[in-house]
Amino acid sequence: MKTIGLIGGITPQSTILYYQVLNDLASQKFGDNHSCKVIINSVDFAEISTHQKNNNWDELDNIMANAGKSLENAGASSILICANTMHLCIDAVRKSVSIPVLHIAEATAHQIVAKKLTKIALLGTKYTMEKTFYKDVLSGFGIETIIPNDEDRDIIHNVIYTELSKGILSASSKKAYINIINTLQKEGAEGVILGCTEIPLLIKQEDVTIPVFDTTTIHATAAFNEAIKQK
Repeated sequence: MKTIGLIGGITPQSTILYYQVLNDLASQKFGDNHSCKVIINSVDFAEISTHQKNNNWDELDNIMANAGKSLENAGASSILICANTMHLCIDAVRKSVSIPVLHIAEATAHQIVAKKLTKIALLGTKYTMEKTFYKDVLSGFGIETIIPNDEDRDIIHNVIYTELSKGILSASSKKAYINIINTLQKEGAEGVILGCTEIPLLIKQEDVTIPVFDTTTIHATAAFNEAIKQK
């Protein structure tokens, strides 16, 4: 298989999930002793989150582009940005390298279309929920996106940054997330995108009655399938 490059550290928890999914896929495909060929460039989440809060997206573009270039130079054949929000910088990464950079929203949209769903709830950081970069991709696939109300968006965002990013799993936060998803279902959501790569730590398919789209697993699986394709 070809080598997959990961821009990780955003957060370390989600990077661990990507690494686990990729290695599980390699073991399933090639046998128990096999692991995935992966190169990780782990950026500093404190630096990333500070620039996000200060709206320094030009600097974030530079950080992500440099991470992408380092992965290509190290021998990666494709790149994954291991965070939904940081796909705001995907154009900068794509411009800096000559290898594919797989978009998490595009990979997710393909899975939604396969289930013939057209109205989907999106959970994630406030950047992911409130900016249009994610919804625009989904719209291109004929998918309507709905997001939680202001209060619920604050809850989702704060749990991501104060708990999930640190590997803290709270029963009360899980209950709050499930209540939010149930509300969105009543508003017409046919499924829900776990649009932050840490949310799958907290919410599983068995927790809700509508289809759950785990973007971490979907993104990693799409990259793995590309990496094992024969020319």
